[in-house]
Amino acid sequence: MAGMSPSSGVSVSSAANAAFKAQLNKVYAWYTGGFIAFVIVLAVLEQMGLPRNWIGFIFLLATIGLYAGIGVMSRTSDADEYYVAGRRVPAIYNGMATGADWMSAASFIGMAGTLYLTGYGGLAFIMGWTGGYCLVALFLAPYMRKFGQFTIPDFLGERYGGNAARLVGVFAAILCSFVYVVAQIYGVGLITTRLTGVSFEVGIFLGLGGILVCSFLGGMRAVTWTQVAQYIILIIAYLVPVIWLSVKQTGVPVPQLVYGSQLAKVTEREQQLMKDPKELEVIAIFKKNADDLGAKLKDIPAALAADKAAAEKKVADLKAANAPATEITAAEKALAAVPKDAEAAKKAWTAAQASNNARARPLAGMPAHGQQYAGKPDGTPAEVKTFEESRRNFLALIFCLMVGTAALPHILMRYYTTPSVKEARESVTWSLFFIFLLYFTAPALAVLVKYEIFNVLVGTPFDKLPAWIAAWGKVDPTLLSVADINKDGIFQLGEMRIGGDIIVLATPEIGGLPYVISGMVAAGGLAAALSTADGLLLTIANALSHDVYYKVIDPNASTARRVTLSKILLLVVALAAAYTAYNVFVTKQSDILFLVSAAFSFAAASFFPALVLGIFWKRASSIGAIAGMIAGLGVTAYYMIQNHAWMRGIFGVTSPVDLWFGILPISAGVFGVPVGFAVIIIVSLFTPAPNAKVQELIEHIRYPSIKAA
Repeated sequence: MAGMSPSSGVSVSSAANAAFKAQLNKVYAWYTGGFIAFVIVLAVLEQMGLPRNWIGFIFLLATIGLYAGIGVMSRTSDADEYYVAGRRVPAIYNGMATGADWMSAASFIGMAGTLYLTGYGGLAFIMGWTGGYCLVALFLAPYMRKFGQFTIPDFLGERYGGNAARLVGVFAAILCSFVYVVAQIYGVGLITTRLTGVSFEVGIFLGLGGILVCSFLGGMRAVTWTQVAQYIILIIAYLVPVIWLSVKQTGVPVPQLVYGSQLAKVTEREQQLMKDPKELEVIAIFKKNADDLGAKLKDIPAALAADKAAAEKKVADLKAANAPATEITAAEKALAAVPKDAEAAKKAWTAAQASNNARARPLAGMPAHGQQYAGKPDGTPAEVKTFEESRRNFLALIFCLMVGTAALPHILMRYYTTPSVKEARESVTWSLFFIFLLYFTAPALAVLVKYEIFNVLVGTPFDKLPAWIAAWGKVDPTLLSVADINKDGIFQLGEMRIGGDIIVLATPEIGGLPYVISGMVAAGGLAAALSTADGLLLTIANALSHDVYYKVIDPNASTARRVTLSKILLLVVALAAAYTAYNVFVTKQSDILFLVSAAFSFAAASFFPALVLGIFWKRASSIGAIAGMIAGLGVTAYYMIQNHAWMRGIFGVTSPVDLWFGILPISAGVFGVPVGFAVIIIVSLFTPAPNAKVQELIEHIRYPSIKAA
């Protein structure tokens, strides 16, 4: 079968490979030193009076210009170079590129924020994502490298024979990659807006330009060397402010070592805040607001008429008394904000009631940072049920993230780029190391920021709050807003609403660092989002151009035509993803965490059973794989559509939410994966086995006693 030979790929001699690696070491050493020098120069210029908005623009233009330069220098029309970087990427650099490919906006921006907001529960993301690489190393990367294909659907098509399995794989790859890339483009828009001050919509399309210059001309070759550069920027940007906070609070420059002691101090401060009279006063106000809204919802027409009459009377009274224009304008805005009809009132008041109820809890609605699960294992029946469901969801999320990580097409594609099977395995180890540097730091970052806010910000007079609060409030009030709820002029924790997506980006300002470090962190976040978006867009474009056009429609297409088509498709998909990101997030219909986790569940349910059984069970048949992928993906999608509010709205679902075993839709893959395995096994046993050639190849790949490539 064409393309299935384990010896496929470009042969690179050991001497040439060593020389190539030595040259890379020299180039990236100079690059790292140059970036550090660039930041130092900007810091000096800031002290000399360089405006903040200039610093933001300089970081944006310099980093995207750098990525564009790498993309232009790496341009190619050669199929091997465009799809798999010539299969000559050394293990350490493939590990670094994989780390950047992996460090999405969710990892760089969202993970520490999730840990800040949820405490122990956020560790599910770290354990799941890190554990997934162990599965990659053990079950997938080395074996798939031996197959020597270009894409995951390509592997499925060759392993299971025919185009049906390939096309199902294409659909699944596009689905999970598109959902994931939409979240990355949102992150790009958010960071670009903070760096430059442009509107969110413009920020999305500025970032889109950065994504395209990295991947458009050179495909995987350009993306690989750009991702290595992006990893260096993002890891420096992530570590510097955390180390600074650690030194500021404890005098120790290793934040991971002080994590435990600072967590103990945060826990002690949490106990104080939960008993603080001012915090309890704020909670009581939110509770009263929720109760008032509940009363209005009992008779919406009467409450709406009363609200409208009161607002109209206030405007009339102010005008009659010749009140200041600002007061009249504010009253007119309040009148305009009154819902237009009963349906609008019901929607607005229900949402407001839920928001007030959420904030009518200690610690601004956050759980205690060290609390493992909600509820109590030895409490009332309701508390025991809550505890069990919380623990079940924690474990289900870890499972979905682990299996999803092992099956993400844009990550598995990276292991096709190494010179040998041995280096594919080594590069997984390097990937784990480079990811570990950030993941081991994220829990410490969350605790250090929480310590800073609890002990420095809380109790500050409103007129002396730091400027970063107002600055972030202008970017997006739903991400950060403060209001003097009890009118005492002093900031309480319950008076701040903060979104997890800004915790990392605001860390330098929270710690009192120069603005140039804020710009560097934003540039690091941009690098993380761009690197993942590049890999995802390339996965989609390559699946369409290579697996659909070349393998199905026109097997005689020239290399130049295939690469050109891939570039065109990459542009189209990027524009579609940017448009979707704008509609999803600007209208606040979903959140970054759900979309990212949905992508993992889709990848887990559709690919993991078919890939693992395709490698380790030679009896797995084509019909079984097709049925298993469809069944696993179908069950996962059904559960999300049935139970997630945003997807219920899209598909017009009106039936009651029906959670199986209390599992939240973010972990829907926990049902799809076992269904996929079961269906593949059962259907394969009742359908013809793969031909002898395929079974011999699987034996050849699995057992080292048979000579490998």
